Parts: sequence; structure tokens; C-alpha cells
Amino acid sequence: MSAGTVAVVVIDDDVPFWDLYELGVVCTVFGIPHHDLADPWYDLRLCSAGEAGDTGAHARAGAGGFALRTPHGLEGLAGADTVIVPSVPEACVDGDRELPPDLLTALRRAADDGARMVSLCAGAFALAEAGILDGRRATAHWMHTEQLARRHPGVDIDDSVLYVDDGDVLTSAGVTAGLDLCLHLVRRDLGAHVANQLARRLVVPAHRPGGQAQFVDLSVPATDDDGLAPVLEWATAHLDRPLTVDDLARRAGTSPRTLHRRLHAATGATPLQWLLTQRLARAQSLLESTALSVERISELSGLGTGANLRRHFALHFGVTPTDYRRAFPA
Repeated sequence: MSAGTVAVVVIDDDVPFWDLYELGVVCTVFGIPHHDLADPWYDLRLCSAGEAGDTGAHARAGAGGFALRTPHGLEGLAGADTVIVPSVPEACVDGDRELPPDLLTALRRAADDGARMVSLCAGAFALAEAGILDGRRATAHWMHTEQLARRHPGVDIDDSVLYVDDGDVLTSAGVTAGLDLCLHLVRRDLGAHVANQLARRLVVPAHRPGGQAQFVDLSVPATDDDGLAPVLEWATAHLDRPLTVDDLARRAGTSPRTLHRRLHAATGATPLQWLLTQRLARAQSLLESTALSVERISELSGLGTGANLRRHFALHFGVTPTDYRRAFPA
């Protein structure tokens, strides 16, 4: 087993505090030696996508005047065993600004030279723009996956998982999912015992159940259909009832077929899909904020029995209601 060299790309820009978190996760996992667990530990290189001078490359990172001086420019990616892009500027995610061409070239060259390519959260946009994710399964934060799929249709986006291991290319969802992926890399490189002991020292679980689907916002989407909004609000307030499409259509004063068309146009879901989504959102809220039993929560959310609630949680979130409650203690 070998740790190897990890080159981390720091893009020259002002970025939010949560992007600094992802950079900090990488530095914590790979940059702090644990020689009692594995010797040698990783060799970490911080590589700026900015200009390199006599005093090293410079990359501003973070709002409020934070600055980061890196010892390497993009030349530091050469020869690295693993290359990690922990984030990209928000403007690059939105498409308002292009990533530096020399960065994309350096990423392609590193991949061609056999480096293991890794992104955390929005860092996937850099790998995708470089063509490294073409034909690959990948993920990012669920708030970015739709945009990533739209801009890079050749990438197989999975927005339900915490991270994707596609062999020599690995991607993760946001923030704490980046830590999950970094520990997974340690597990691959140095074994389960080292990864588990490192997780203990970081006071985090060595492996979290489920995927990021359990964290996706299921709130009611806004709609421009003024006649439909009161019906959706009424249904949301009466989820404990056995509502049907006919019930919603009568409330809207229209036919079930017309309701189906209008609701799909407004939310992208069929009436039954929309109802199930709202019932699951209600169950999530009750699990997060109350100590009610799973049976009672299932009744209040209109899902019937506890067994039915457990089945839907497994299908949609990949976790049991009990595991979900542990992640969101009241």
C-alpha cells in the first residue's frame, strides 16, 4: 500500500467560506502526517492556478481578506499520483466566467499521465470542462447537478450519492461528502484500519449510510399558476388524509386530466409523484423535529404504516427513518 503525492488545485479567486472548508478537508486528511498509522504519509502539494513568482504562486481564497500563498503553480500537478480540485469559483459554475485555459490543459495532462483525478463539490465543473468526465459516472452537490448535466451532457450524473468512485476518476457531493470521499481514498490507498483510525481522530464516522438524496430540499416549488397554488397549499396542509388525484382535481375545479397537465407544467411531476414527494418531506420534517414513533409519523404524513414509510425511505433516500433521525437529531 502506498500513499503517494496529492496535488491540490487552488484557483485564484475570492470564494465563499464553504469552499475553504473543502480545501481545509483535503489539507487535514492528506497534509497532516500520521506516521503511527502509515509511514510514509501523503506528500501534499498546494498548486495555484495563478502566476508563479520567485516567492511562490499566489491564490486568494475566501471572503473577508483571506489570502493563501502556495509553494507551487500548475507545474506541481506534474508527476502527482492524485490531483484534487476541491472547488471552483461560483461564476464558473454559473457559466458567467471561464476557467483558466492553462488549468484545463494541466488537468488533461495530469490525467493523460495516469494521475488519479478527484473533485469535491463544484470542482467537478473543472474536470468536466477538461473533458475528464466524458462518458463517466460522476456527482456534485445536488444544487449543482442539474446545471452540470445541462452544460456537460456527456457526463453520467448521479445526484443521489455522496461520492462516485469510477476507478481513476472520483467525484463527491458538497462539504462533508468531500470528507467522506477523502477517507475513502485513504481506505483505498492505506487500508480500512488506517481510514477507520483517522476517522476516529477526526471525530467522524468512517462511513455514512445512504447518499445525498436524504439531504435534498423537497419543499414545494414556486409556481406561476395562481389557480393551482391554493390547491397545493391545501393538499400540503392535509397530507394525513388519503388524498387522490380526483380530490385535488375537485378542489381545483377541473378534470383529473387537466390537473395532471397543469401540475406537471408547474412542478415537473405528476399529481401522484408530487403527493409522494410532499409526504416524504413531511416525514423528514417530523423525524428531524419530534420524538414521535415511526408509525405515528407515517400516519401523519399519509404514508400509512411504518413499514410503508421504511420502504419509501429506502427507495428514495437509501437510509432507514431511524438512520435519518440520527443524522438530524431533534
